[in-house]
Amino acid sequence: MRMSKFINITLGSLMFMSVAFSQSALFLLIAPGARAGGMGEAQVALADDSYATYWNPAGLGFQSGYEVSGMHVNWLPGLVDDMYYDFIGGRAPVEGLGVFGGNIIYLNAGEQQYTDANGVSLGTFLTYFTSASFSYATMISEKSSVGFNFKILYQHLTDSNVQVGTEKTKGTATNFGFDVGYLSKGYLGGMMDIGGMIANLGPKVIFNDEEQADPMPTNLKLGLNFKVYDSKYNRVNVVYDVNKLLVGEYATMDWDGDKIIGGYNDDGSVNPSGNFNADGQNEIAHTDSWWKGIFTSFLDDWYLGGDRNMDDDRMIGGYGPDTVAVDGGLYGNNGLLEVGNSDDRSPADEFKSLIHSVGVEYWYNEMFAIRGGYYYDSEGKITTPTVGAGLRYGNYGFDFGYTVAEETHPLNNTMRFSLMLKF
Repeated sequence: MRMSKFINITLGSLMFMSVAFSQSALFLLIAPGARAGGMGEAQVALADDSYATYWNPAGLGFQSGYEVSGMHVNWLPGLVDDMYYDFIGGRAPVEGLGVFGGNIIYLNAGEQQYTDANGVSLGTFLTYFTSASFSYATMISEKSSVGFNFKILYQHLTDSNVQVGTEKTKGTATNFGFDVGYLSKGYLGGMMDIGGMIANLGPKVIFNDEEQADPMPTNLKLGLNFKVYDSKYNRVNVVYDVNKLLVGEYATMDWDGDKIIGGYNDDGSVNPSGNFNADGQNEIAHTDSWWKGIFTSFLDDWYLGGDRNMDDDRMIGGYGPDTVAVDGGLYGNNGLLEVGNSDDRSPADEFKSLIHSVGVEYWYNEMFAIRGGYYYDSEGKITTPTVGAGLRYGNYGFDFGYTVAEETHPLNNTMRFSLMLKF
């Protein structure tokens, strides 16, 4: 049973979001640090503090001294009032070896109530997600560095062995993953830095069994940091990031053009309820393995696959536009075009899944900062401005970030506060 169909133990939109987080460890994509929160979540080519353990571990290679940092935020306050997110990270240089670091992330979705199929209360459970990362970075030249993270994550959607209908679900999952980052400085006469990172490489998340596993949110991040002004007392940075999920994901579609979805087992034997075609291709909605998805994620929205099944009847076409059954019809029983709809896809579809972040940061005397940014996710329909500020005094640092969103938006009134201590 897929966790997205975990209907009998979900209540309202909060639990819907908890399910979404659990499916692919999406809590790993929540951005830590109020500094980043005020800059539209653009940091990959900046990454000059201990938050680099999340944003780009290669940034640690340029850093010196010991530092710890932390953030607490009430997450999605416009939607719920008992979900919160915590982050703590740090770095420690070791002469002759490089810079070591790490972070711990904890997302608490609060106490929930679950019911049986008849709506009878079966008690409460706590939903939470956590991860721990170990970081290492080293310089590979005077102006470039590489960094790596190894992480272990634990996801607790429900208590173990909860009975849902006729099936008993484990409700928890343990997984691991890797990040690899690169940062290079000094382009355009020292005015531009370039950063890149692939985050959350790792096997699929398994709650019940391997057939129902969901992919890790493997994510490609590319960033630019422009030092547009730098004087004794004033400094201005403009930062831009672009993100793309490296998950090869396919809808139910006709790969071999026979207008039938599936009909075979993966070994080529006939099975009317099988998910594969005669060539051994999976025609039911599925995702690629993580190592394959790194490549196919650039092709899955337009090049790979055939006509999509829009009504889940395991048949392509068969109806007219008025939903009346017609021999040789081009539409599904919901009136949506099925025969030939693969022709509507193009390389431009891949760009719709890109997430863009831009931020501006002004520092006065390395003591006070004001920030602004913009986060744009076309496919997710998230377009939010951000603002923020920062203070540095001696070895202490304080940052504030605020997301400007419509009153009905879940991110409305999301305020991030974070601290840093150098020693």
